[in-house]
Amino acid sequence: MPRKDRLHRSELAVPATNERAVAKAPTLGADVVFLDLEDAVAPEEKDRARELAISALLELDWSSCSVSVRINGLDTPWCYRDVVEVMERAGERLDLLLVPKVASPSDVAFVATLCSQIEAARRIPPVGLSVLIETAAGMANVEAIAAASPERLEAMVFGVADYAASVGARTTSIGGANADYAVLTDPDAEGRREVHWGDQWHYGISRMVAAARAFGLRPIDGPYGDIGDPDGYRAAARRAAALGCEGKWAIHPSQIELANEVFTPTEVEVERARRIVEAMEAAAREGRGAVSLDGRLIDAACVRRAENVLAKAEQVRAREGG
Repeated sequence: MPRKDRLHRSELAVPATNERAVAKAPTLGADVVFLDLEDAVAPEEKDRARELAISALLELDWSSCSVSVRINGLDTPWCYRDVVEVMERAGERLDLLLVPKVASPSDVAFVATLCSQIEAARRIPPVGLSVLIETAAGMANVEAIAAASPERLEAMVFGVADYAASVGARTTSIGGANADYAVLTDPDAEGRREVHWGDQWHYGISRMVAAARAFGLRPIDGPYGDIGDPDGYRAAARRAAALGCEGKWAIHPSQIELANEVFTPTEVEVERARRIVEAMEAAAREGRGAVSLDGRLIDAACVRRAENVLAKAEQVRAREGG
């Protein structure tokens, strides 16, 4: 089962019980929409949410985006029915299952085995898996989790809110900056000191990105809770992109455009990438392994980065019909 190289610049979270929001979701421009059966749904609404998600998969037109369902955690009484009901009744319309609070490779193996058996029995196309790394155990086992299902796993997501709770972090907002996570400079000649904020989530995202890339998965950053702060969202998305993430969750439609903007290569980036590739091709013809471009040394590593930029730009063009 070859992995699909799908775009994940923006992943829109929609509670399956919000029928009005679900009906609009496929048209809002997100690369991925996931119908949520977990955190956004109250316990007494779990069965209804599952039925609504199945109806949405079967009845709506999902051709303009990828569609996923976030099932309930493996430690809940709803998980197995989420997988079985959704896969058996609407699996042919599904691109991904999103598995929350993954703590070990066996969690992935359990869901993957269920999917394989249902796909064989129903003769439906294979469904990919995306996993949430949002617990201390999940982060401690992140490399083993990334290697758990080479044929089915596609992406890893950093779930900042539950991760913060799991490790006992003191936070001020979901995915935002924290003034307490800062360093104080030494006094200058006049005794003044400056405060420099840091990124509280740098370690978690960096470790997940390295594990994901090591095993060919796409790393995705999770939610930013303040939907009224587009600048804060952009800053968080740019930090994640700088660390290697390919996209970010949108917990409100207003965040979709922001995510697409940040994770789409700019025209300047694309043009420079093209020039790097052309310069190295010319150097190779002359028997050189490195060359100077605009006063900077470029080599094979630069070419690999440039090729990644050009491939992503081509994906975006294909999706947007350009």
